[in-house]
Amino acid sequence: MRRTVQAGQVLYATGDSSYDLFLIESAAVDVVREASVSEHEHVVYTRTAGDFMGELSILTGQTVYVTARVREPGLVVQIGARAFRTSLAEQVDIADVLIEAFRLRRRIMLDSAGSALEIVGRPDTASNRALRTYAARLQLPHSPFDADSVAGQSLMAAYGLVDEDLPAAVLFDRVLVRATPQDVARAVGLTFEPSDRDVDLVVVGAGPAGLAAAVYGASEGLVTVLLDAQGPGGQAATTSRIENYLGFPGGISGDDLTRLALVQALKFGAQVYAPCHVVGLRGEPRGPVLSLADGSEVRARAVIVATGARYRRLAVARWDEFERRGAIRYSATELDVAGCESSPVTVVGGANSAGQAALFLASRGCRVDVLVRGDRIAKSMSSYLVDRLEAHSMVTVWTNAHLLELCGEEDLDGVVIRADGGALLVRDSRALFCFIGAEPDTAWMNGVTRDGDGFVMTDVALAAADAADPGMALLPYQTSLPGVFAAGDVRAGSMKRVASAVGEGASAVASVHRTLGRSRDLPTH
Repeated sequence: MRRTVQAGQVLYATGDSSYDLFLIESAAVDVVREASVSEHEHVVYTRTAGDFMGELSILTGQTVYVTARVREPGLVVQIGARAFRTSLAEQVDIADVLIEAFRLRRRIMLDSAGSALEIVGRPDTASNRALRTYAARLQLPHSPFDADSVAGQSLMAAYGLVDEDLPAAVLFDRVLVRATPQDVARAVGLTFEPSDRDVDLVVVGAGPAGLAAAVYGASEGLVTVLLDAQGPGGQAATTSRIENYLGFPGGISGDDLTRLALVQALKFGAQVYAPCHVVGLRGEPRGPVLSLADGSEVRARAVIVATGARYRRLAVARWDEFERRGAIRYSATELDVAGCESSPVTVVGGANSAGQAALFLASRGCRVDVLVRGDRIAKSMSSYLVDRLEAHSMVTVWTNAHLLELCGEEDLDGVVIRADGGALLVRDSRALFCFIGAEPDTAWMNGVTRDGDGFVMTDVALAAADAADPGMALLPYQTSLPGVFAAGDVRAGSMKRVASAVGEGASAVASVHRTLGRSRDLPTH
């Protein structure tokens, strides 16, 4: 729709739940970050004739963070959000240009308009770190403030916040105290809202397998919904550097891989909701039904479960106490490492994730103790990592090692270990990074056959265990429940590698298509 706009007219405003795409023929439009307690109103950028308005939130459905205000009158072409999504699928060349522009504009917003979401907290607490990690994974424009800094104290005074309210999230129209990722998701429009629209595929879990399934499902025309209990990326997003992933000879961080995959899923029309907790699953003739923690239900024609696994914890005294204070961490991203640069730290684990974390920490000047339960680190770690660890002057690898005690009154000061059957050793440590594996997140999957460790059994494993329904023709990645598939780390027999998880997620979509082809004449509601 072609329309005339006047100076001062608002095309969309901070707080709107959605907006349209505007092509500018002859006007000039300012994208403005409205005034807040911490800053005055300022122009993020200006768009003129021949340009277009919009950034990633037009695809994600997130609440709008900025206001688009006409500076100079003229003509614009307005394209509705749904029509725009359709054009993305049909005009591939144009879509690539727009998506890259949206991604870069979101980066500008992250740098220039971060006060759209202000997070006030103490950087060494787990709750504050969880909130900041969520905002980073969802690429929400935000600014973190240390509660003890001058700026943090000013914000707390302006909004009447006290220590018991932290972490707090300040948005354009509200202040969330003791804020959680779920609170922020509700405020910015990222929680799932049931609708009458048919859903072809629900993917549960947004790690590499789930993101791949969402990309391939949506790109092949399936109405696809992606749900995750925390935020996109899974355990892969906690990896500082993946060096053996195909196509990235220089390596890629888990965070970067997640961001790129998420944008790709959004490009093809996948709807992403996080955090969104799935608590139940049942089969019905018209398709599987998922129960959510808020009491709502999602019906789909097919489901791919890619929930991965939960981090394991050690049975060591005071573990919970130091975990709450942020001294125990389950990833080694830039955010996790901040605050312990050039300090002694401990890494527990003998797989690739532990080796990558140790090298990343050492590159930040940390003296790293790596505790490995087995007698040789090469048993469970890729040789290129083993070679680097053994050659690095800042890394000490302890084999047959056990963590016995955590030391410190309030902050973690050190650890007590025993290695190779020797005497007790006290090692200085300001943070502990735990990579001892994980347990499958499958307790909610009622009616789905699992192995003794809780991993979901599929196709060949079901047949070998005589656990399949004799009348069911099993497809690759098919579970014991019709219309439900499993991919990635949650599946029994999976390789537990990023590349294999991506392959499984994409391959499971092929089985979904075959299932939908069999049942295309059945009603979904």
